[in-house]
This record gives sequence, structure tokens and C-alpha cells, in this order.
Amino acid sequence: MIFDSLDVSYGEMWGSHRGPTHPDPMSRALAARKHAAGMGYAVLLSAREQPLALVEYWPRRMWRVYLFDDRSWRTQMIDLKPQGTGMLLAQRNTRWQFSGEREYSSGKWDVQETTTVSADGQVEVRSEFAEPRGAATESPHDRTSGASNVPVRRFAAPVDSFLCPVPEFGDWQVFAPFLAQQGHEPATTVVLNDVSVDEGPGPLRPTGIERLFSPGASDTADGPAVVEPVDAGLLRITSGQLVVSDPGWISDPRTVAVPQGEFPVTLSLLRTAYGVNVAAARVTFLDVPPREWDMALGPDEDLGLLGDGQFHGVGVDTGTAAFMDATRTVAEDQLDEDLFIPLDSHFSVELPGPEPEPNLIAFRAGQGDGTYPVWIGRTDDGQVGCVVVDFRLYSAAEGA
Repeated sequence: MIFDSLDVSYGEMWGSHRGPTHPDPMSRALAARKHAAGMGYAVLLSAREQPLALVEYWPRRMWRVYLFDDRSWRTQMIDLKPQGTGMLLAQRNTRWQFSGEREYSSGKWDVQETTTVSADGQVEVRSEFAEPRGAATESPHDRTSGASNVPVRRFAAPVDSFLCPVPEFGDWQVFAPFLAQQGHEPATTVVLNDVSVDEGPGPLRPTGIERLFSPGASDTADGPAVVEPVDAGLLRITSGQLVVSDPGWISDPRTVAVPQGEFPVTLSLLRTAYGVNVAAARVTFLDVPPREWDMALGPDEDLGLLGDGQFHGVGVDTGTAAFMDATRTVAEDQLDEDLFIPLDSHFSVELPGPEPEPNLIAFRAGQGDGTYPVWIGRTDDGQVGCVVVDFRLYSAAEGA
């Protein structure tokens, strides 16, 4: 196929996705912001509604190009790294052959050919052939992608033939010559058409935070529900830094500057026909309704780099979250007895510290492990009035 134009769209990295379109599309503007920040994203180059190449930008200025064949299968992968000033070296070029769609979908190739190129033009071509596991009567689906015979060729070649310019954002014609390796020939001039999705509403918004702690009945998508705020004790802050974290994994917490003192912690329980769960937890510093809500961010996190509905939040791996002072430590060998076992029969547990040392208040995290947004409620003069971790049960129950 000869093409004189390419449709360009953007999305998150594809990973193991094997479809012909972005599984998680993004706007051109968001991709440009990610590029400027050195964050990964993917560019799909298509022609006549057929995918031709998927270009992935990786941190540390690395690039990966997947090429599609006429069946819209990704059958080739080219890894490029910086070489000198303003150039990229195609250091690894891998081609796959698949016997059928089932084998392609499961990633079970029949032949894999890998060409590696060194910075001084030393080339190695390695061909691997899959073999059946066991008898020849086994289904091709049972093949392993392992090598039974690995011929290797080595030779020297001009390194310039493996170089291409480093593209500026949007200069995707740079990758057009690679498409010829799958029989897609570029015309002398290739026009790029932006077909990416429009800029959406942006990151997750703090809607309905107040109602998480408003007691009473509510009609939800799952039927009648009742919101019940309950007291979980007083949290002692001595350092002026509140930490929201999984108590079993305090390596990447949300940290918020707050006043020193003792402050009430409240849980929001959501009762539905399916049971009772902790929908949110709040620590209150000022008895004043918040005027606005801010997402709690880490030092290197930027709201402008988040897609629609995305958020930075606290990671939970033990089904438990906690409020604590930044100086509070947790003895891992005591977590089961002092915290996790009691939480089997209680919604929250306090781990006291000897006064005036800070304590810790832990609670069940919604329906379990995941990542959850932490919101800072600010007063009219910008003070921190409260901090809320939202386990997103109430909004999910309402279908929001």
C-alpha cells in the first residue's frame, strides 16, 4: 500500500493490548504535556482506517515502534535509543510470524527474528523457531515460544543505515520510512491528520465529598442505601504533617501540612443490600465547611498530566488505610495482632502511642486494595479544614 497521509491519534501505553485502536485514548494536548514532562504515551499512525504503526515514547528519551501487517497484527517491534546528538539508533528489530489468529492473540509465534545493532555498526541476526510441546499431534495452541534451533548471523554495516532523527512532538513523519518494512510505502510527501480525541473534562473532580458524611437514606443504582457517619477517635498530630497511607506499606504516602493537636476522625459507612463498607474517612481540623477541595499531590505530581477521570492517590495493598503523624512508625511484626485481626470485626482500630507521642487510626479501605483519592478541604482563607480519603463506593453505588 502506498500512502500519502497518516491519521494520528494518541493514547496511553498499549501493553499487551492487541487491538487496532487505542484502548485508552487521550487528547493531543495531554500527549504533548506528557512529552514535555518526559512521561510515556503512545501514537497510532493509521491510513484508510488501517493501523500501520504504534509509536511509544518511553522515559529517558527511548522510543519503541510497533509495525502492523495487512491483517492489522503487530508483527514487528523496533526499539530505538539516543545515538549522538539528535539521532536515534534502531538497536533492536524483532519480527514475528504467527500461524493463525489464535496464536497471534496468545502471543505464540512460530518464528522470531531479532536483529541487534551496536553503536559502531556490528549487526547480529538471530532466528528462533518454536517447537511443539510433546507429540506432533498436539494443538498448535500448545506450542511454547521457545527456540529449538537458533541460527545466528553476524556482520558489520554502516551504522547510518540504522539511524533516524529524534522527532519533535508531532513530527511523526520521521517514522514513516519504517512502514516500508511491512510493505507500506510512503509517498514523497506525507501529510499528517490529527484525529485524536478532544480534550475532556480533565482529572477526577471532588464532587459530592460533603454528602459522604451526610447521614440518611439515599437511592442508588444498587437500590436503597444508608449513609452513617461514625466516630473513629482522636488523631494526635505532633509534627504538623498528616500522613495518609496503607499502614502495612508506608513507602509512598499522601502527606499534608496540618495544625498540631488532637483532631476527630470520622468514618462514612455505606449500608446497602450487599453489606456495610467504609465509603470514606475524614480527619477534621477546623469546624468550618470547606470552600474548595484540592487533590493531595506528591512533590513530582502534576494535575495537568492526568487524563479524564484520573487521579493521584494513596495506594492500598492490605485492604487497610490509616491516618497518622509523619513521625509515627509501625512495627511490622505487630501489625497482624494489633491491627489486621481486630479490623476483621471492627471498621477502625487505634494504635495508641505513649503521650505525647502520636497515635495511628486505621480503617478498612472500602472494598479492598486499590488506589484512592485524598482530598484537602480548604476554608475561605485557604486553611486546611479537613482531609478526606474517598474509597469511591458512594459515587459508584449511584452510578456516578
